[in-house]
Amino acid sequence: MATYLLYESSSGYGLFEAHGLDEIGQNTEAVRSSVSDLSRFGRVVQLTAFHPFESALDALNQVNAVSEGVMTDELRSFLELNLPKVKEGKKAKFSLGMAEPKLGSHIFEATKIPCQSNEFILELLRGVRQHFDRFIKDLKAGDLEKSQLGLAHSYSRAKVKFNVNRVDNMVIQAIFLLDTLDKDINSFAMRVREWYSWHFPELVKIVNDNYLYARVSKMIEDKSKLTEDHIPMLTEVLGDEDKAKEVVEAGKASMGQDLSPIDLINVQTFAQRVMDLADYRKKLYDYLVAKMGDIAPNLAALIGEMVGARLISHAGSLTNLAKCPSSTLQILGAEKALFRALKTRGNTPKYGLIFHSSFIGRASAKNKGRIARYLANKCSIASRIDCFADGATTAFGEKLREQVEERLDFYDKGVAPRKNVDVMKEVIENLQNKDEEMKEAVEEDKSEKKKKKEKRKMETADENEKSEKKKKKSKAGGDDATDDGHSKSKKKKKKSKSEDDDE
Repeated sequence: MATYLLYESSSGYGLFEAHGLDEIGQNTEAVRSSVSDLSRFGRVVQLTAFHPFESALDALNQVNAVSEGVMTDELRSFLELNLPKVKEGKKAKFSLGMAEPKLGSHIFEATKIPCQSNEFILELLRGVRQHFDRFIKDLKAGDLEKSQLGLAHSYSRAKVKFNVNRVDNMVIQAIFLLDTLDKDINSFAMRVREWYSWHFPELVKIVNDNYLYARVSKMIEDKSKLTEDHIPMLTEVLGDEDKAKEVVEAGKASMGQDLSPIDLINVQTFAQRVMDLADYRKKLYDYLVAKMGDIAPNLAALIGEMVGARLISHAGSLTNLAKCPSSTLQILGAEKALFRALKTRGNTPKYGLIFHSSFIGRASAKNKGRIARYLANKCSIASRIDCFADGATTAFGEKLREQVEERLDFYDKGVAPRKNVDVMKEVIENLQNKDEEMKEAVEEDKSEKKKKKEKRKMETADENEKSEKKKKKSKAGGDDATDDGHSKSKKKKKKSKSEDDDE
């Protein structure tokens, strides 16, 4: 019984025929040792046919089909052309050996070609792969390596589904920058307070907010020029008319020293820089909220954008966070305290970064550890849904948040919460109903568009018919007029002839 070998290379399909092989009693190690010697291997295995790929895109499509166990039309025609034909109702006198058993079963279902894949066949294919460049004569040195490298890159790019909107690295950088900006704005605002307090020390007690202090100092400039005309502008900034009046009165009776114009310019410039940084911080926060809505909507809905972003940043990525068990997620950010507790055999920490969540602050002292454990469990579920779900939705995160609220009520009032299985089933049913409603709405829109198109066609057809009828009528009227003219001219000619005859 003849044995053929199908080898899928990066440059094309190769069909080899193995002569004088007896699989029964063959030792795999003996075959493995004989494969390395080309002189011995070339006597047994010979190239029958080779079908090169047309382009790199064609090679990628063929390799994707092979990896999924699907026979393409090109592969089917290649095998039917080069393999012996199998008559209907009779068994084939050959077998086709290949590395992919799924592809073999699909080929057998479609073409009735018997396929096999075992250790013996795999060793022979290993020899084919090792000496493939010797079998194909037209291949130049380095061509096979280049095609393999290019196909490997394109295959890996196709397999890794890259979504630009779900790049968690942007969230990591944004939360790091936010923390840095908070520190810088605080230190710069304190510097503005100290610097301007030499000129107007009473303003510190009146305006507590750093951003408002910088705006007010930028607006006032020289305290000696403060008048009641500044009250509307100060009221607009501070939002309180009484405070604005207080600032004006304090400026009139201030004990601060006068500053030179150059010093005042430097103070105002620095205050403007602090205001610009604060404005940029607000924009960055809005960007982070929007990005978390794209990357981890359920985690953001459950625990908030800032805490969720810090969890992703500390884990390294959303995928790493999804791989973490809830016990690890619970103490993320408290690694020093954990190792110190393990070293001193003390109490381990109950929470890490999730301590900043509002749920733990609302729980009583004895229930903080319990609610932290429960919240970490829900965060783990939410991060896995965000990481591995195809579509972005906040439905799961909102329901998980409701579960945490119910757990808090259970600890405080003893109200029994719902089970997680029931809640998840409810969310899935709601999402399915929404999808069905969306499909129905789309179908209705399509049907309405079709009806409108048909109406337009009918109207245009009626208009065309009316216009054609009008044209026909106008033509008929013209023909009648011409006929009348001809008849009149004929009658005149007859009269003239009769008059001539009488003469």
